[in-house]
Amino acid sequence: MKFNEDSRVKIPSILHLTRLGYKYLSLKNAVWNEETNIFTDVFIKSIQNINHDLEEDEAKRLLSDVSLLLDNEDLGKAFYERIIQKTGHKIIDFDNFENNIFNVVTELTYKNGDENFRPDIILLINGLPLVFIEVKKPNNKEGIIDERNRIIRRFQNKKFRRFVNITQLMVFSNNMEYDNDDIDTVQGVFYASPSYHKPVFNYFREEETFNLDSLLLPENDDIENEILKDNNLVIIKHSPEFLTNKNPNSPTNRVSTSLFSKDRLSFVLQYAIAYVNESTGLQKHIMRYPQLFATKAIENKLNEDTRKGIIWHTQGSGKTALTYYNVKFLTDYFQKQNIIPKFYFIVDRLDLLIQSKREFASRGLTVHTVNSRDEFVKDIKSKAALHNERGNAEITVVNIQKFSEDAQIVTEQDYDINIQRIYFLDEVHRSYNPKGSFLANLEQSDKNAIKIGLTGTPLLGNDYNSKSLFGDYIHKYYYNASIADGYTLKLIREEIASNYKMVLENALKEIEVLQGDISKKKIFADRRFAEPMLDYIVEDFENFRITYDDNSVGAMVVCDSSDQAKMLFDIFNSKYAENENAVLDQVAEENESYNIKKKDSFKLKTATLILHDIGTKDERKSEVEDFKDGKIDILFVYNMLLTGFDAKRLKKLYLGRLIKKHNLLQTLTRVNRTYKDYKYGYVVDFADISDEFKRTNEDYFNELQAENGDELESYKNLFLSKEEIEEEIADIKEVLFHFDTLNAEIFSQQISEISDRKKMLALVKTLGNAKSLYNLIRLFGHYELLDKIDFKKLTVLYREANNHLQLLNQKEALENDVDTTNLLNVALEDVIFMFNKVGEEELVLADQLKDTLRKTREELSNNFDKKDPKFISLYEELERLFKKKKLNEVTQDEMKANIGALKEIHAKILELNRQNKLLQAKYNNDPKYCRIHKRIVEKGGLTQRESQLFEALQSVKNEADLQVIQNSRLLQNEGYLDKMMIKLVINQFVNQNKIKLNPETSKFINNLVVQEYTNEFHGRTA
Repeated sequence: MKFNEDSRVKIPSILHLTRLGYKYLSLKNAVWNEETNIFTDVFIKSIQNINHDLEEDEAKRLLSDVSLLLDNEDLGKAFYERIIQKTGHKIIDFDNFENNIFNVVTELTYKNGDENFRPDIILLINGLPLVFIEVKKPNNKEGIIDERNRIIRRFQNKKFRRFVNITQLMVFSNNMEYDNDDIDTVQGVFYASPSYHKPVFNYFREEETFNLDSLLLPENDDIENEILKDNNLVIIKHSPEFLTNKNPNSPTNRVSTSLFSKDRLSFVLQYAIAYVNESTGLQKHIMRYPQLFATKAIENKLNEDTRKGIIWHTQGSGKTALTYYNVKFLTDYFQKQNIIPKFYFIVDRLDLLIQSKREFASRGLTVHTVNSRDEFVKDIKSKAALHNERGNAEITVVNIQKFSEDAQIVTEQDYDINIQRIYFLDEVHRSYNPKGSFLANLEQSDKNAIKIGLTGTPLLGNDYNSKSLFGDYIHKYYYNASIADGYTLKLIREEIASNYKMVLENALKEIEVLQGDISKKKIFADRRFAEPMLDYIVEDFENFRITYDDNSVGAMVVCDSSDQAKMLFDIFNSKYAENENAVLDQVAEENESYNIKKKDSFKLKTATLILHDIGTKDERKSEVEDFKDGKIDILFVYNMLLTGFDAKRLKKLYLGRLIKKHNLLQTLTRVNRTYKDYKYGYVVDFADISDEFKRTNEDYFNELQAENGDELESYKNLFLSKEEIEEEIADIKEVLFHFDTLNAEIFSQQISEISDRKKMLALVKTLGNAKSLYNLIRLFGHYELLDKIDFKKLTVLYREANNHLQLLNQKEALENDVDTTNLLNVALEDVIFMFNKVGEEELVLADQLKDTLRKTREELSNNFDKKDPKFISLYEELERLFKKKKLNEVTQDEMKANIGALKEIHAKILELNRQNKLLQAKYNNDPKYCRIHKRIVEKGGLTQRESQLFEALQSVKNEADLQVIQNSRLLQNEGYLDKMMIKLVINQFVNQNKIKLNPETSKFINNLVVQEYTNEFHGRTA
């Protein structure tokens, strides 16, 4: 039997795509241009179909023009803009998307000269290969990572430029559920947009519910046969594995529905793609799934005529990008209603205005800014939708202080029903004081305006509350989800070393003795205090760079005052900054050893000071950009850059003062952006933020609520007798009893849920033993024993189990490798002195506690055997936690303890439910017999083999179900049911399966069976 990625994932995925409306196209008779992989006949036919005035010669010229665009060195930007163009001759009909021709092909060769590759599945729209899907079989230990690395290498190859430029979307899958504890994208289904360098792989978690009965076409046997014949896989048609993998809810099929159902694909192609001019060159971005669902949530609110609300997306989740995508989407949304939208992005700080302008401009928007209140008054009263003459999409970025009382539509004549103003308000946790004038002026500027607030930390107080000011939450995306999706990092808080504290205390005492009782602000800004503080920071951060073997990362010091920031900057320049003489000395000493040069590269040599009263706007802007580009090692700040400042290379934050409430979370998350292979952002705590973090967290909590065994084992089987082999076969059956051994796909899914390496080792060892027994049986001629168990199937199962074991080993190796590498980096650099920290802890955010509690509660409710002693024990354990009333405690220690306790309960109930599902599957997913089976095992004394018990109970089930089907009134007569069942039980247990029963045991089993049937009939809880 074929049991590989083609039969398990590729063919079932193609069949699912045909049910989504993609017609299968065999390459045997198809015509396509090998230079572009455009299917020319399909293209010309479809283009003439959607452009009725187009002659064939014109269609061919259009094909030639479109093909030429693929030669550009622009990542396909010109080609993309052409295919979504809605004026002139259309390439894709977005007004009537069903009017296009949709095809799916497989193994289409992408080649240029001797270089080539073949994606597994390619989706064509009007003959254009816009999407490809690469699939790997489950538990392939290096499948996705290897495929991802291959595509990176291929797309860096200039010979494949045309294919990179024509591709809009890529999906990579090994048909497994996501593992949120992965330190790399090892398993699951991931999507990405193409890149000339390194694509970003995204998770996709569907938030809407599809009606698959109406969305999917019925299964078509003729289409299935055609596809199987075309791929030489007719042999798999009736295999249970193939039938399992056709399930629309398999991971690959589920994401295919999410991305490639026609309505969703139309949305993605039109609104979910952005070309971004970054410092490293042009990049192609695709919407993250929370941005997609936030956009659709905005649409739903507008359809309900709700005109204000809040997008609560955690810091680092791309709120500026979300605004850009919505400019694209809402422009079309309103234009379909003959309304022209005008977009405004409201900020409350000049530096954010500059940053936002740059972000929008880099994505191709025309950005208009206003420099005075008078200018804004003129703009708000203007009936013109755009300021630019080319008709480009546009947004006005404006500081809220520009909203004056005059900036409003004062008369009916000023109001134009064809204009709709949309205000995106950035960071609605800050300067939107309802008692001040700016917010009132904003409200009065256009009472019909749509107002969408953006925040990662909404205000939750009684004085100012984001919801009361800006409406309910439109969409929410929290820290935990962002961390699980790999968009942001966890945070580690480091306390400063005790020996350093003593140095600071001594400096403090010396200053007080010399100058008397003075303010702390002055003390902290004094050179005698600031210098040892800076020495610690420099030494610590240089060690950090050495530890991670990375001199590209930067640091930021949040100072106690602007005076302290100035002092630290002055000391740095006099003590650590690189000067011209040092550069000349470095040139003169070219023969220095590699180690000395490398160690020197980790040193901090450049710094800048960012304060509102130092330098000009343009100078500060330039210095911030230099930091982002890696030209500056460390920033000294006071109030600026604590919110809204995004620099991925910023990985360590030194907190020199206590910051309160939502501002604390905003500041901490400056270091949570993903960068290279870092798992954490680091915060060095000089100010002791523990208590304030606890209080802030509490507010948000309340708002959220030995691999293959000993080698000797391989040799002992050589001496087994026939009887011993039979006994070993029985033992193998017993170990495998809880698993589906008839359907290798379900077996693979079942073992994929096992994360315990020891359990997998035991299972692999058992299956490996079966392979040895098979060879022994054939060697000694005991052929009758081959019928005792399906050894060929066990070989397939062994391969699957071993693959999953290798995957678990790889995850463990990845984790260990990180630590080993870090230690090696330190050792190689010969660091003589390292500061000892008092402690290091992960900063746990409140939604993690709520999320863990929710998962535990849901998993408990999913259990269908509430009488199981193990379930009762876990339920009582959770109940004890509640009765202690500690789950609402959110100090870091108590929260960690509670999360730890909940995770332990969750892990146990998860494992219990996993075992239940395995047993339930043995009884054709009937929970009744699963519960009966368990009660008999708990009682004990009947049989040592669960597989023997299963044979008896399965036979009872088959006969009992048949009797019930034939006589529906049977369940209404409990006395008769009892007599009938006792006969079945005794016959199957004693006569058919040779299990001895005494009267008490017979009655016990019979009562279990009768009770389960009558409970089910009367709708009672088991």
